[in-house]
Amino acid sequence: MGIVLASIFGILALIHIYWALGGTTGSVQAVPSVDGNATFKPSVGSTLAVAGGLLIAMLVALGSVGVFGDFIPPLTYAWLMLAIALLFLLRAIGDFGLVGFFKEPSDSTFAYWDTRLFSPLCVVVTLLAFAILYLRP
Repeated sequence: MGIVLASIFGILALIHIYWALGGTTGSVQAVPSVDGNATFKPSVGSTLAVAGGLLIAMLVALGSVGVFGDFIPPLTYAWLMLAIALLFLLRAIGDFGLVGFFKEPSDSTFAYWDTRLFSPLCVVVTLLAFAILYLRP
């Protein structure tokens, strides 16, 4: 489970790095919009910060299943994994406006993908993180 979760974080980090370097494929689908206008334009710095956070989450997932040995105490990984699980659970629930399962109905491209991919992926990440957290020895 740790390898699967780390792979998800790694792939998401690479996508964000691609966007930060100027890639455009999938970028319209990844930003909420209202009446066809994006609600914000992610900066290169913020996109790289998200990629960095995802890479850290990847390392936490790998560390939680013992890939790095006892270099960092297991309790540290447990707390970090709990934070990751809660963060992605909150993302899946959303803000009751533009993102998450409880967003306002919308016909935007983002809303379509958020309902069918982004929010369900957040639930998968949450479940994997909780499983790793509670099934570890």
